[in-house]
Amino acid sequence: MTQFLEELFPENVDYGSGFAAGYKNWIVRTLGGDEYRSQQHPFIQATLNVDFERQTNQVVSDVIDLNNRAGGTLCGFRVFHPVDHSTNDYRGTPTAFDQHLPEAVVSGYQLTRWYGDYTDPTCRRRRIRKPRSGTVLVGVAGQVYPAAQWSVDYTTGIVTWAANKSRSITAITQASAAVLTVGSNTFTAGESVVVSGVAGMTEINGVRALITARTATTITVAINSSAFSAYVSGGTVQTNPIAGEVLTAGCKYDLPMRFSDDLGGTFSNWDTIDASGIGLLEILNPDPQ
Repeated sequence: MTQFLEELFPENVDYGSGFAAGYKNWIVRTLGGDEYRSQQHPFIQATLNVDFERQTNQVVSDVIDLNNRAGGTLCGFRVFHPVDHSTNDYRGTPTAFDQHLPEAVVSGYQLTRWYGDYTDPTCRRRRIRKPRSGTVLVGVAGQVYPAAQWSVDYTTGIVTWAANKSRSITAITQASAAVLTVGSNTFTAGESVVVSGVAGMTEINGVRALITARTATTITVAINSSAFSAYVSGGTVQTNPIAGEVLTAGCKYDLPMRFSDDLGGTFSNWDTIDASGIGLLEILNPDPQ
């Protein structure tokens, strides 16, 4: 049986519903009154206390149905958090440059929301396991990375690169839009490429740009090389990121949560139900393997 239902908890909660963020810390107090604090792990775990007061039968029935399908506290589901649902300042419109994109444990790159300096190993963070469909943007080296060159699993938040295209360079022009001779190739206009390993025209190494035109043996890139040193030899041009390029991403997301306790409510009249104090707890590993 699956332990996660890819469906959304009803969003029309009442004002007065509560939320909190939990942190796993150890606090030891000595007989002398001193405290010694340490962090168990850096991942934030949200809780919600949801109210559905004076709602119609249909609204509360949807919650009851979800509770039954989930088996109470057994299975998780998506929840829209009204305060924290975007990589851009909690509720803003996402951009490709909102958050650092770290490597995932197994493969690919894990969408992550950082609450501080990502270079600090203790920085509080949230692994975005349930991004909202169609909202993910990826940046490489400060540029929007074309959507055709990556994909995202909207059930895990893992970003992977498309198959790499790479060719050896045999010549580069000094021009307002550099022309690279690369031999027979499958590059297409609009792809993002990066140059590395060039001798002579070293200024172009590590520069990423879009392809603006191509022929059977050359590509033209949006790099002004007119003031660069003359090309001497060597070099590679490729689509996938290289070491040292900054990887970023942004998106809107739901939280994977489950019911934290049994569900209950009261009848206000024959067609109105009050359901208050419904506890929801964020799941840090919604799809355990």
